[in-house]
Amino acid sequence: MIPKSELIEMFEAIAEQTDWDMSGEMLWGYFFTDDDREKLEACSDRLTEMGYEFVEITDGDEPDDPLTLQVEKIEIHSPDTLFQRNLELSQLAEEMGISSYDGMDVGSLDGDDDDFDDDDEEDE
Repeated sequence: MIPKSELIEMFEAIAEQTDWDMSGEMLWGYFFTDDDREKLEACSDRLTEMGYEFVEITDGDEPDDPLTLQVEKIEIHSPDTLFQRNLELSQLAEEMGISSYDGMDVGSLDGDDDDFDDDDEEDE
C-alpha cells in the first residue's frame, strides 16, 4: 500500500513540474498484477461495473513477470481521497485473489503528459 506521505509528495511534485490543476478532473490509471489471465479478466469485469474503463492486460517484460491489468477512470483526487481509493482497490484485489494492486498513475485529460515524470507513482 502506498503511504499517504508518498501521495502528498506526488501531488507536490506534480504542482512543481506541471501546470496541471489537480483540483479538477484527471485521468487516473490503476494497475493490478497476477499470473492468471482469467482472474484479471474477472477483476476487469468487476471494475467496469464500478465505472472504470478497461485499457488492457499486458504480458510482463520478462518471461517470469506477471500479467498486468490496467483500468482508467476520470476522477478528482486529493492525497486523502487517493489514499482511500488505493485502499479500496487493494481490498478488491485481495477479495478477488489477485496477486497485487500495483498502484496508479495520472495524466491530464488533454494528453499533456510530457511535463511530469510519473515513474514513482506505480509503487506497492
